[in-house]
Amino acid sequence: MKRFFPWLILIALTVLTGLTLLLTIEGLTKSISYSSEITLPEKKTVSVVLVGDTMLNRGVEYMIKNEGDGDFRFPFLKIAEDLKGVNLLFGNLEGPISDKGIKVGSIYSFRNDPKTIEGLTFAGFDVISLANNHVFDYGREALEDTFLRLKTAGIDYVGAGFNEGEAYGESTPVIKEIEGTKIGFLAYTNLGPETWKAVGENSGMAWISEEDIDYNPPTTSSHSSLRSEWAPRIKNDIKAVKEKVDILIVSFHSGEEYLSTPTQFQIEFSKAAIEAGADIVIGHHPHVIQKSEQYQSGYIFYSLGNFVFDQSFSEETQQGQMVKILIKNGKIKEVIPEKIEINNYFQPEIATEEEQ
Repeated sequence: MKRFFPWLILIALTVLTGLTLLLTIEGLTKSISYSSEITLPEKKTVSVVLVGDTMLNRGVEYMIKNEGDGDFRFPFLKIAEDLKGVNLLFGNLEGPISDKGIKVGSIYSFRNDPKTIEGLTFAGFDVISLANNHVFDYGREALEDTFLRLKTAGIDYVGAGFNEGEAYGESTPVIKEIEGTKIGFLAYTNLGPETWKAVGENSGMAWISEEDIDYNPPTTSSHSSLRSEWAPRIKNDIKAVKEKVDILIVSFHSGEEYLSTPTQFQIEFSKAAIEAGADIVIGHHPHVIQKSEQYQSGYIFYSLGNFVFDQSFSEETQQGQMVKILIKNGKIKEVIPEKIEINNYFQPEIATEEEQ
């Protein structure tokens, strides 16, 4: 018995030490609180900036060569700082970027020098709309050359393409993913002849007609939808892209030049696009700022006016609107419109607080 007594004491001490340790651990863990929910990290805020009509030919090119020493970054020097840090920059480019083709447009025809790419890249453009009444000014050869030059520069384009599927965003919609947020772009126009429309494997624009809109009397509270063969197609195109993205931006080149109010066609198309799933609809072509409004869960800016242009004949055409969209967790957090002024060298800059 004496031989086992020391072992009994050792076992007792081991058990006592273990119990003491367990009680100490229990006391410590009681002071720690545990959440029953797992909190996922929030996505970073994504910024998208939308601007108006841009053209680097004619008077703008004259200023580049005579005041900017031929540097095609010159038109963007005053606005560059304000565009730094922006995740995506989108705008409408008037005319092709090419040294090819033959002028087939009016006396107001544009063909941007291939060095225009340097300016667009410097400004930070990520996506360009080519759905407008000047992109065919030098024919199909210049149009297709524009596609190739933009692709080489890493700038996406919408509203036109090598074929129907590309132009209308059906086969290869432009979708940019930033910080886990997917943003899609589509563009259309009703300007120019129907022969400019991309059909089948033929290049062209995403062209629609005024006849494809049902007009409702002003007294009705409902809004028309696109009809005939385009009715399901355009709305279905918008719906199809929306299903793939968090935010969908639709650009529409339409309206009357220098008119400060949108046409009925602009209004009807824009609202139909929102109803189909667009989050933002922006307009180009009038060259002056038009009204904006919130419709259902979307936003409409009927015309952003000019961004880089040489129309110095009026105060209205030397102004524009730059819209900044802040997106967080796949939703629009804030929409911030800012007025810009175009100086005598055709350079845009943010207007002062007094001018806003």
